[in-house]
Amino acid sequence: MRLVENHKEGVPFEHYKGEFRKLAPREAAERCAVPFDEEKGVFTVRFLYVDYEIAWPEFAIASASQEGIALGSLPAQMLIMRYLLEGRASRGTGAFLPYREMPWGEVYLKPFTGRCLNRAAFTFGTRLEAFRRAIESMPAIALGKGDASCQIEMFPGYDVRLIVWEGDDEFPPNAQILFSDNFPQAFSAEDRTVVGDLMISELKRRL
Repeated sequence: MRLVENHKEGVPFEHYKGEFRKLAPREAAERCAVPFDEEKGVFTVRFLYVDYEIAWPEFAIASASQEGIALGSLPAQMLIMRYLLEGRASRGTGAFLPYREMPWGEVYLKPFTGRCLNRAAFTFGTRLEAFRRAIESMPAIALGKGDASCQIEMFPGYDVRLIVWEGDDEFPPNAQILFSDNFPQAFSAEDRTVVGDLMISELKRRL
């Protein structure tokens, strides 16, 4: 397990660890459609194409793949805990929605724009070829939208699309993020911002 030290995120992390201890593991496993080994006390959760072993009741995270972003990210670990606490397995209808069209999207649109849309635009919109190579380096689906785009599975059944437009002399780079329409069934507005942020971080480290 990779150690992470972040005092700003440490307080909410400890809070969710406390909530995680109270979890009814069989109920969570059924609700989220994830395996739970009762003998070992371990969930197996797939996040961003990597399988993680999540120990219960005392939270710990491990993976056979040392490349998994969640091993070194408190936000990713909290998101996984929150999924087990409040999420549920589901599949979208095939439709994708922008952040603002989902519950509480208008209220939290400004932080989402700063943390996700602007960050994606200026990270990838100035480096399209590197962005395309990053997409090719993971099991993401390349899409024919914008100047470069992809579809990424965050949790099984929960897909996110990132579309990027390159900037020019007249217009800055731009980006759009779309969520499969089942996201509100499992993720709050803040969770969806974290999802976008982690997706960008995963692509960025592959540039």
